[in-house]
Amino acid sequence: MKLKSIILIIGTFFGSALFTACDDYLDRLPLDQPSDATFWSTESELKMAINAVYRSLYWTDRTTATALNTHLPLPLLFDFATDISWDRNLNVWQLIGQGQVTAVEGTLIFPLWSHAYAQIGHCNRLLAYMHRAEAVTNPQVYARIAAEARFFRAYWYHWMINLYGDVPFITEPVATRDAALPRTGKDEIYRFLISELDAAAEVLPVEYPAAEKGHATKGAALALKARTALYASDWAAAGTAAKELMDLNKYSLYPSYDKLFTYEGQNNSEAIFTIQFSRTNQMVHQTPSHTRGRLAGGFVTKIPTQALVDSYECIDGLRIDKSPLYDPTNPFKNRDPRLYATIVYPGSVFLGYQFETHPDSLTVWDYNQTPARRVGNQEVTNPYATFSGYMYRKHVSSDAREFNSQSELPIMLYRYAEILLTYAEARIEQGQIDESVYSAINAVRTRAGLPVITTGKSADQLRQIVRQERKVEFVFEGQRYFDIRRWKIAEHIMPGRLYGRPLREYKAKYIPRFDEYGHPHYDAYASELRMFDTRIFNPAKDYLLPVPQRERDINPNLTQNPLY
Repeated sequence: MKLKSIILIIGTFFGSALFTACDDYLDRLPLDQPSDATFWSTESELKMAINAVYRSLYWTDRTTATALNTHLPLPLLFDFATDISWDRNLNVWQLIGQGQVTAVEGTLIFPLWSHAYAQIGHCNRLLAYMHRAEAVTNPQVYARIAAEARFFRAYWYHWMINLYGDVPFITEPVATRDAALPRTGKDEIYRFLISELDAAAEVLPVEYPAAEKGHATKGAALALKARTALYASDWAAAGTAAKELMDLNKYSLYPSYDKLFTYEGQNNSEAIFTIQFSRTNQMVHQTPSHTRGRLAGGFVTKIPTQALVDSYECIDGLRIDKSPLYDPTNPFKNRDPRLYATIVYPGSVFLGYQFETHPDSLTVWDYNQTPARRVGNQEVTNPYATFSGYMYRKHVSSDAREFNSQSELPIMLYRYAEILLTYAEARIEQGQIDESVYSAINAVRTRAGLPVITTGKSADQLRQIVRQERKVEFVFEGQRYFDIRRWKIAEHIMPGRLYGRPLREYKAKYIPRFDEYGHPHYDAYASELRMFDTRIFNPAKDYLLPVPQRERDINPNLTQNPLY
């Protein structure tokens, strides 16, 4: 069944959460939706069931049904609670970044928990009941659907253990009366996920026909295994999964990082697993609205920080405080090309408009007209324009197919560059540094336009290089949040003020001091920069999110994470 037809059949299917029914209703057959007692009897119903699980990928940090169709995909958003990005809306991402999120927060903490368990419950029911249709289902289709369900169950448990730590562990359908389960150690759940993903990878195909684009493949299972193992510091498993995926010879780096996140580059050779969108089926995302400037019809709520801008190296591969090519009065010259592909910076052109954030730039050029003409600069005059003086270019296309609040641009959840850097990191941490490590790192760097890393580096030097690459390669893809936690550096780089561009001109003295974690500091000239938030991070608490209080109210066996 085509993925794009999923939306037509799942609006009411699997609409309940994991633990919702009262005991009086447990044995009644619903009259308005499929029932476990009457469903799971044909191949088409199994396909309907697994396609319903794919719907879980469209979940966002909004809670209403309408908003689910029109906001930003959840995986992208975690960057906005880190050192490199900020969300100007007073919401959960600000609260997490400020160390102020609580167990009663209602837009992410509880909805994400309940949504994940709803999807885990869907997979559990499918795997438990699908045998009823085995005799009338094509054996290959039957095995594939089971593998997809195991993949998705692992996908959502991966989120849970990395956000909340120990969580209730459920692999069978659970009646409401039996739902008060305690938390299971994340290590036990992790071992289960690895075995599940191994099993799924054995069955899932390497590729699908074009009509089934977006379904989980063998590569997707291996990519999820590699990331799950990496986050658990299981270097052997991470490296093995990454190498196995590399050896499929199915994926390669897309030649242009600049076009990788545009319609021109959609569904490219680098994409391993994606969220597909379709206006026809009313499945879109609103990323362009949240990153476009005011002149281009957006409102810039998702904002890069000066710390991110300064983290990009110069074109010679040296950090800005070390490179002779860096000119702080012209800071965007001779920089890592990924900066230009990711950030809209002063002096650049974005969607046909000159971008300037100096307070005296009251008008700018509009190149969408012939001849170009000067127009009022809303990035200066609008009180809700970009707070940092920068905008995001990533995930926004100038293609004629783009719609401001109805983007169909696929979102890559796993891509090949991550696999290369996972392989390199795993080998480094195992002390197995050889040519293949340099080759993996250099493939990512040379695609970006940077010089290669020469051999002879120490393990610590290579470790810092990989961390730098991950920081700038995966901006606005949500991985920074998890990286700084698994590396245990969040407590060092998160606390402090978030800065943007200088209030006026860029000056020669504007070269930050970098610490051992590659994080820039602005003590010498902080008063001359835009400041828009203060981050707080308590290492005794903030490496995990709180268990939702609403879950603890109905389940007395659920304990809370420390200090919440």
